[in-house]
Amino acid sequence: MKSIFIYIILFVTYAASAQTTGDEDKEMFNRAKQRDQQAIDDALNSWWTASMRTHEQRTKWWREAKFGMFIHWGIYSLPGGEWKGRKVSGYAEHLMRKEKISRGEYLELAHQFNPVKFKAEEWMLNAKKAGMKYFIITAKHHDGFALYDSKVSDFDIIDQTPFRKDPMMELSLAAKKHGIKFGFYYSHAFDWEHPDAPGNDWDYNNPGGDKLIGGANWYDTHPEWLPKAARYVDEKAIPQIKELLTKYHPDILWFDTPHKLPLSENIRILKAIRETDPQVVVNGRLVRNAAANFGDYKNTADRPAEFYPVTGDPIAIGWEAIPTTNESYGYHKYDTSHKSVSHFIQLLANAASRGGNLLMNIGPKGDGAFDDKDLAILNGIGKWMQKYGESIYGTGPSPLPVQSWGVSTLKENKLYLHVFNWPVDGKLYVGGLISSPKKAYSLTDTSKTYSLKSGSSADFYIVVPEKAPDSSNSVVILEWEGKLVTHPGRLLAPNSIVDRLLAFDAQQNGKGFGYGDGKTNRYYVEGWKKKEQSLSWEFNTIRPGKYKIRIKYLAPAESAGGSYSLSFFKHSVETTKLESIRQYQVETDPKNTVVITRDLDFFQLNAGSYILVIDAVSIPGTELMKLLEIQLIRVD
Repeated sequence: MKSIFIYIILFVTYAASAQTTGDEDKEMFNRAKQRDQQAIDDALNSWWTASMRTHEQRTKWWREAKFGMFIHWGIYSLPGGEWKGRKVSGYAEHLMRKEKISRGEYLELAHQFNPVKFKAEEWMLNAKKAGMKYFIITAKHHDGFALYDSKVSDFDIIDQTPFRKDPMMELSLAAKKHGIKFGFYYSHAFDWEHPDAPGNDWDYNNPGGDKLIGGANWYDTHPEWLPKAARYVDEKAIPQIKELLTKYHPDILWFDTPHKLPLSENIRILKAIRETDPQVVVNGRLVRNAAANFGDYKNTADRPAEFYPVTGDPIAIGWEAIPTTNESYGYHKYDTSHKSVSHFIQLLANAASRGGNLLMNIGPKGDGAFDDKDLAILNGIGKWMQKYGESIYGTGPSPLPVQSWGVSTLKENKLYLHVFNWPVDGKLYVGGLISSPKKAYSLTDTSKTYSLKSGSSADFYIVVPEKAPDSSNSVVILEWEGKLVTHPGRLLAPNSIVDRLLAFDAQQNGKGFGYGDGKTNRYYVEGWKKKEQSLSWEFNTIRPGKYKIRIKYLAPAESAGGSYSLSFFKHSVETTKLESIRQYQVETDPKNTVVITRDLDFFQLNAGSYILVIDAVSIPGTELMKLLEIQLIRVD
């Protein structure tokens, strides 16, 4: 019930902030907010609050699963990022929008879609062997084409393709056979084939597309257009969602792009879902706004490299990230930017360590086969999960601070130390641990225990073999008895060469900061507009050392600039004393295309507890910079 009160508090805050008075535009804005607030009040006072009484029960499997397969597959998979002999960059599943393909011409493409290599059993086994516990596939993406036998619309795989089979039914049965939870992605707000739906501004001149007809919030500025979109919701979106629920009985439904419809319509769709199936899990991209979320869990941004802190209780609410093997979700024949197996193994551990799930995307080809590069990644992850899955499934976030060697997860009286950077000197320092562990051992060889060494809580380490058991992520288990006691300061281990202080992990001092989406080179903190704002990190050292300070940030010339200071404070229970402070200029980038990386200075640090603070000295433009990270590089 804890999560119910969190949501209610946030939506009451939304209601209080929605009132505006003044001219005609403001009055229109107020009417729109009143429309949304009426839907919120109805949900909070009746059906939604009632549905949240079984929230913990229905999401239990999802919280324990941790790892799932996401599938983007459809008509767009056949051309695979190519149209009329030309490469089309970006997301392959957005081909219809990017090339402004008419409904009629897209149907001609559908008439060629015959995925003869599709094998539901094989797809499900690919997921199972990779260690994935749930499976979600696009029943209908933004193109509006249903990959199942829909009685609501003939724009589907049975009526318009030579394949004339229902792959969703085959996959649903295969999932049940192999004990995998199954669900659908459904594009409720974007539908490029339907004349009343948002998105298609090349055939129908509808709002919600690239032309931004009526603006981003067209339903507020042009409420007279809303009945048309509501007609699409009533005639296609809700009926098809109910079709999926009653015909296939999925465990989970996944939605996206809720901003294309007003909050009130999204709430109406969620109400229809809860009336049809109270126990289906619904992700966090159906009903959400800046204030709060009506989903069963939260979603972070697409294609993450790092994870920003998720507000609220990560255990009670939960969150999910959706990386993809390359840079497209649908199959793209020209996109060969596939990440390594190690990347995904470490990303999975990182997500679990922060209370999140990883829903990893694969884009099968138009003929129904998986790309060989995707299969290699899945096989590599599967081999690791066979040995180390215990350290992922059913775990929660660890109370330990950030470690220089990797991350940690927690289950009962076990800490799972995910060691990405194995110590070559055989000393695995564990920062922040006050409790005395009972024993330590490798997850792959529980018969051999490791020696525990401790001079104090600050310099506890485990004696480990000099060679890592696994090149991507070796897992060491720490067991203890009683209550686990930790402290928040991270440790600059004496055998660590580079310690990364991510902006995502900083203490924010002052209001106004926001987070980047976590993609490569976008894991920054932004909104640094006032000198009263600062970022800080607390850490400990157990040996004196000389460190080179490196900073990484984005600073577009049109908005960023100014100067900042870097301060080291020696910290104790009694006092906090300034040890060193230096000032630097923000270097800007005229094109806003590169990450600025600069080596600043050398600092000598003695053993003890420190707080590193970065302050704004001057901000002549809109903001100081978008800080990614500060690195402390040991040089002695």
